[in-house]
Amino acid sequence: MASEYKGPVQAYVIWIGIAVFTFLVLLPIYVLIVISFGAPSQTVATYYPYLVPTKWTLKNFISSFTGIGQNFISAFYKSLETAFLVAGLAIVLGFHAAYGLSKLPGKLGNLIIGVLFFSTMIPSLTVAIPLSETFLRLGLYDSFIGLGLAQELIVLPLSVFLMMGALQSLPKQLEDQARVDGASFGQALYRIIFPLAIPSVIAAFLLSWLMSWDEFTFAVIISPVHPTLPILIYLASSARGNILTAASFSLLVTIPVIVLTLVLSKFLRGSYLTSGLVG
Repeated sequence: MASEYKGPVQAYVIWIGIAVFTFLVLLPIYVLIVISFGAPSQTVATYYPYLVPTKWTLKNFISSFTGIGQNFISAFYKSLETAFLVAGLAIVLGFHAAYGLSKLPGKLGNLIIGVLFFSTMIPSLTVAIPLSETFLRLGLYDSFIGLGLAQELIVLPLSVFLMMGALQSLPKQLEDQARVDGASFGQALYRIIFPLAIPSVIAAFLLSWLMSWDEFTFAVIISPVHPTLPILIYLASSARGNILTAASFSLLVTIPVIVLTLVLSKFLRGSYLTSGLVG
């Protein structure tokens, strides 16, 4: 039988791979920071930009917000409201749908998942136009609720798929034993099954939040009067044609993503899923 021992060479290769991957992930963020805070004479205004500028300034940010400061705050709040609405609905609806599908025979469950994914195959532009007409009649046009419901069409199937896989991996005996011990259906579902599925729930929440945060098509059609952050950044950057403005706004859009990912990363560990199954 082959040995499972990992020698020093293999360990070095793994660490080198991790270092290269980390470098590739962090490099774009570092470039945004340099362009946003570095003096233009050492970044965009020279043929050979400084890797580490010696002059730093806040003028890039100040000039970027000139004239659109209040609009930026409104767009930021609307994007946050929409993203948390989409992620919350994805968890509430997706968890219960995933639980029901996990109890079905494999072929039937996969068929239903395939039907759910059919909505993601339709171009968003095709769906957004008739939705905008419906939302006008319902009073949901240009609101974060209407925009969140539209984005849910794309997010929900992915959330159900993620959580369904985790629920299928849980032994059915856990729920049965809880019922034998006197737990009701709701107690077994929310006190036994849900805590064990937390990693997949958090992953679905994070994925849904991220997809809503930078969604463009639904936002530009269903919410054009009071735009979300991606739309405002696009309009401001393209109208000004200034790379400093684009870099400053792009960095601000990235910060909430990094913060939310770091906060939720402690839940995204496989050990959480198996902690309740090892006796």
